[in-house]
Amino acid sequence: MKVRHVKVQSGDVVLLVGTMKGLFLLRSDPKRSSWSVGGPYFPGHSVYALAYDSRGGRQRLWVGAHSLHWGAVLHYSDDFGRTWSPPEEVDLKFPQDTGLSLKQIWQLVPGGSQEPDRLYCGVEPASLFTTDDAGRSWSLVRGLHDHPHRPRWEPGGGGLCLHTILPDPGNARRISVGISTGGMYRSDDGGATWKARNSGIRADFLPDKQPEFGQCVHKIVHHPSRPERLFLQNHGGLYRSDNAGDTWQDIGRGVPSDFGFAMLAHPHQPDTIYVVPLESDQFRCTPDRKLRVYRSQNAGRSWEPLFRGLPQRNAMETVLRDSLTADSLQPAGIYFGTRSGFVYGSAEGGERWKVVLRGLPPVVCVKGVAVAELSR
Repeated sequence: MKVRHVKVQSGDVVLLVGTMKGLFLLRSDPKRSSWSVGGPYFPGHSVYALAYDSRGGRQRLWVGAHSLHWGAVLHYSDDFGRTWSPPEEVDLKFPQDTGLSLKQIWQLVPGGSQEPDRLYCGVEPASLFTTDDAGRSWSLVRGLHDHPHRPRWEPGGGGLCLHTILPDPGNARRISVGISTGGMYRSDDGGATWKARNSGIRADFLPDKQPEFGQCVHKIVHHPSRPERLFLQNHGGLYRSDNAGDTWQDIGRGVPSDFGFAMLAHPHQPDTIYVVPLESDQFRCTPDRKLRVYRSQNAGRSWEPLFRGLPQRNAMETVLRDSLTADSLQPAGIYFGTRSGFVYGSAEGGERWKVVLRGLPPVVCVKGVAVAELSR
């Protein structure tokens, strides 16, 4: 299979698009009016986890790919896909004493600027790994792995996965994670100990509707300038916390459904968030067959539908948890991919949408990158 490459220049916007059949790279200049397409990379592999690491002069693209033959493997590229690390160079696996094997890579997150070689990786079965040497070696975070709640975590529809990782940019010892179906957990001591932080989040599918843990959290986001304010999409329920997850309040009024997966914090406006509601657990498609992104500009107190340019008839679409993203330009570009293989984008913060690309395999992950000065 012939693989196309994109030529990336300083100032470009790149969309990393993971699908059920490989990775694609979409490139545009800052106007974001037309896009070139590279790929497919890792054809036939499902790609659920993507990250871009520009710290320390790097321009490194990380990919968590899964194949029926090789299982879940991490790869990286320092030249936007022209060459890739060999699989054996990235050693991500469970220690032998755990008795566990790696099923899926769900999340990749670079650490803060004060830790230029740290990355985090969330996997299935629900566990957190870290590296402090830019990915050459990985360590299981034992404090979370050995948590007494672990034996009672139950797999959700997508498995038992750790899918959200939120390092606190103002506190290097604080990190929060989302586990399906464990809920949110937070460490305040660099990962040594963890506590469930789910007070106020419903679990309508359990006999106890307000358990300490067991919620099916789908996504958690925050803005780096206000990390104590978190927003959470649950398996039924939209929530906000103003105290780093100690307590949660419902902000689901004003949306047609509080079920969904995707959630995004605006890159510049800490009170602005986006969600893509789905009809229900039983019918995981957009309500009323209308594809609409909902935006709140006041931290969830009210919501508005954004749909100019999006199909409003017979649009039975699904947008998954990591398929909604942004770039960091002004104004910010907002993008999302669908299970039917469309990628939509708005260079106006969601006010007006266009089709960026169609005809892809089912899209399961999209990451937006505004490329700064490239190293030579």
